[in-house]
Amino acid sequence: MIRILLTLFIFTQINFTLLGQYETINNNKFKQLKYELATPNVYRNAAGAPGHEYYQQKADYDIKIELNDNNQSIVGSETITYTNNSPDNLEYLWLQLDQNVRAKDSDTKKIQTMELGKRMEFSQLKKLLNDFDGGFKLDEVKSSSGNDLKFTVNKTMMRIDLEKPLKSKASVSLKIKWHYNINDRMQIGGRSGYEYFEEDSNYLYTIAQFYPRMAVYNDVEGWQNKQFLGRGEFAVPFGDYKVSITVPSDHIVGATGVLQNQSQVLTAKQQARFKKAKTAKEPVLIVNQEEAEEVESKRAKGKKTWVFEAENVRDFGFASSRKFIWDAVGVKFGDRTVMAMSYYPKEGNPLWERYSTKAVVHTLKTYSKFTFDYPYPTAISVNAKWIGMEYPMICFNFGRPEKDGTYSEKTKNGMIGVIIHEVGHNFFPMIVNSDERQWTWMDEGLNTFLQYLTEREWDTNFPSRRGPAYKIVDYMKGDKSKISPIMTNSESIFQFGNNAYGKPATALNILRETVLGRELFDFSFKTYAQRWMFKHPTPADFFRTMEDASATDLDWFWRGWFYSTDNVDISIDNVDVFEINTKNPEIEKALSKQSDKSNDEKFITNIRNQKAIPKTFVEEDEKLQDFYFKNNPYETTILDEESYASYLENLNDEEKALLNSGMNFYQIQFSNKGGIPMPIILEFEFEDATKEKIHIPAEIWKMNQQTVNKVFPFKKSVKNITLDPNLETADVDVSNNSWPPQQQPTRFELFKRQETKRWEEGGENGMQRDARAKKRLQEIEEESNK
Repeated sequence: MIRILLTLFIFTQINFTLLGQYETINNNKFKQLKYELATPNVYRNAAGAPGHEYYQQKADYDIKIELNDNNQSIVGSETITYTNNSPDNLEYLWLQLDQNVRAKDSDTKKIQTMELGKRMEFSQLKKLLNDFDGGFKLDEVKSSSGNDLKFTVNKTMMRIDLEKPLKSKASVSLKIKWHYNINDRMQIGGRSGYEYFEEDSNYLYTIAQFYPRMAVYNDVEGWQNKQFLGRGEFAVPFGDYKVSITVPSDHIVGATGVLQNQSQVLTAKQQARFKKAKTAKEPVLIVNQEEAEEVESKRAKGKKTWVFEAENVRDFGFASSRKFIWDAVGVKFGDRTVMAMSYYPKEGNPLWERYSTKAVVHTLKTYSKFTFDYPYPTAISVNAKWIGMEYPMICFNFGRPEKDGTYSEKTKNGMIGVIIHEVGHNFFPMIVNSDERQWTWMDEGLNTFLQYLTEREWDTNFPSRRGPAYKIVDYMKGDKSKISPIMTNSESIFQFGNNAYGKPATALNILRETVLGRELFDFSFKTYAQRWMFKHPTPADFFRTMEDASATDLDWFWRGWFYSTDNVDISIDNVDVFEINTKNPEIEKALSKQSDKSNDEKFITNIRNQKAIPKTFVEEDEKLQDFYFKNNPYETTILDEESYASYLENLNDEEKALLNSGMNFYQIQFSNKGGIPMPIILEFEFEDATKEKIHIPAEIWKMNQQTVNKVFPFKKSVKNITLDPNLETADVDVSNNSWPPQQQPTRFELFKRQETKRWEEGGENGMQRDARAKKRLQEIEEESNK
């Protein structure tokens, strides 16, 4: 019985030991991302670049639509020519029907959750009771020869069963007709729709996802036909578009691509202004405010068809209204001229006429510097209330002044920021065409990072919301049950803005400023952008390219920042100060005496005994006073001197110099409380008020991921030590970042309850307050003159 029990005990111990070793390896912060990333292959290689057999499908469109301004609806027809560049034969095709997200029976409505409190806004109640008849109404789906094709609609996706399999390298054409009702964005929301202006009974249309469009088929997902629920955006193949848009004849239309029939839809004056804008130094008004106000006051009965063509784009969007003011200016890229343009109603002025197109120009130039020269012929910013949304060459952006023409600084900066962000989306994901349905961060995170760089080049003091490390701290230290790893599918993300925009943008800024440095990072990031422009990258392609182009193992960084919900919290736990023992008895015994005397003099009992015991028993009785009573242990003897001389004889000159260098050694113990291993950045302040900054790579944590010790030698004495002095790492607790420890004061505000004025509620912007102050000064001056 004893032997059996012993055997079982040993076996259990072995298994527990192996389990512990497995958990240690599995939880290693520096473990390579071999299991997390897809295996490199002929389509995507190990360096993060497209493989030698990389392919992507092509979808070309010839679309004809009519926008009905009387009942806010669209009727359309299209011919899609789909080219199968894959090595596979395809029995069926999947198309996206994004408008079906607004169908009465859509899953998006069914899965929305809500709790009723004691108060509810009218807008919330309207959305709850919304009975809008949305979604595509399909009129026909035919082959190029006119035969009806069998199709199946599954919510926001449509499968078309082909008459025969589409072979590799072959093409097929489809003909589809449809119609749908346009949603009122101001009442029920949406990325596209219309805004109604009650004052003049006009509409401003910002239209997208208005046609059945091809889904992506590739080597990663096969068909990317994950349902569109409203959050995870779009995965779309590249192609060439010809789009004919019929609208009321007094509308101005801005769209993806280049207008093909200027002479038919623009006046001679407008054409001349547009031509002038190409070489102008400042934006030129193609349609000015006075002209727009005149047009919006009337109603034309006729129609016009605007024809646009766009090459190698993944989607198409447009805006249409009789209210539009329109300005433009040319931007040179080599021998090409890109037209930067803005469309806005009078309600957007004076902000839009002053800032919009210039913000577009600045964005194109700055993003191009960090990626590639902007390749498209136009870039458009459209003013639309309460929205920021992007499509190839065109985006819809919020930001309007008060009715009196004044605006707050917050409104101005918010407008400039959203224009930079949405125009920037031309680069990610319109050109570097990642799968938004799967990974929101790949376009929003990278774009927000570049937005931050662009805002700083617009104005060094621009109040960027995202990018700086210290601005993500509150999110990072929050409740872990309400935080998702960045590598989470778009539909499953907690705290969408922080996770998909803020955290990845911050991570990239830290990678640029702290881990790689600007030169290595900028080269690597540009390499990724240029490798994958007009292609479909995955997260693995981005991670691998950044490592391949920088010669830096960043798996620990991706694992900590992108695959976990850990945060950064490195602590200075302890500092021990050491000096070299010189072995010189004159020096060492004097130091010992000084230390012992200091302790004796400080000790409370000794202090009190000096008065309570004027003379000790031994001091009164000389017979008790032996050698040890009279001996001075701090006195140097001949034996001490000879021992020291003998010690020196065994040292060479270099060793003697070190012995007498007077160096101070500071042994610091750090702990990683947050989980993410990060570089240790220290600033030492010395007694002479000079400072020295030391940067230690994150690899210091490789062998011990919880606690490390490091010794720092200095010739001078250290007064203070600060960890992460420039707030580079998003450390969530800076109270443990100092030696000696320093309290971080929390400020509080004293107030006296009184009647709240309008301007204290934030109802008055800075310009209005300034006008009121000037008026008050004038009143005071008039009173004094009486």
